[in-house]
This record gives sequence, C-alpha cells and structure tokens, in this order.
Amino acid sequence: MKDDLLAEGIELMVFGMGTVFVFLAVLIVVTVTMSTIVQKFFPDAPEPTMANTPRPAVQPVADDAQILAVITAAVHKFRSRK
Repeated sequence: MKDDLLAEGIELMVFGMGTVFVFLAVLIVVTVTMSTIVQKFFPDAPEPTMANTPRPAVQPVADDAQILAVITAAVHKFRSRK
C-alpha cells in the first residue's frame, strides 16, 4: 500500500515537472520565433547621433540666497505641521 502510494506520488511529480518543462520549452520557441519575425518586418530605427539631438536650454541659475530662503521656508512649514 505504501509503495503504491509512493509510486503514484513519483508518477504525479514526473508528470507535473514534464508538463512544466514542455510548457517552458514551447514558450522559449514561440518567443524566439516572434522576436525573429518582429526583427525581420520591423527593424530598429537608426540611433540618433549627438549632432542630431537638440541641446537642452540652459536655465539661469538663481542666486544662492533665494534658494536658501526657499529651503528654509519649506523646512519651517514642514516642522510646524508636526
């Protein structure tokens, strides 16, 4: 009885692991095939070069006194809430 139950458990384990292995193998094959098809019909756009990219606008730097005042006000307001 015990050997029969152990054999059924092993059989169920092998069946389950085999099913997972087959599913993952099919998933890999489908993913690789789909990737190949997409690469064939929709190739990557050429990489933009540095000469073609617009440069970000340079923002003027605010003076340190104004930044310090804003930070101090924010910290004071945060601490006053608690």
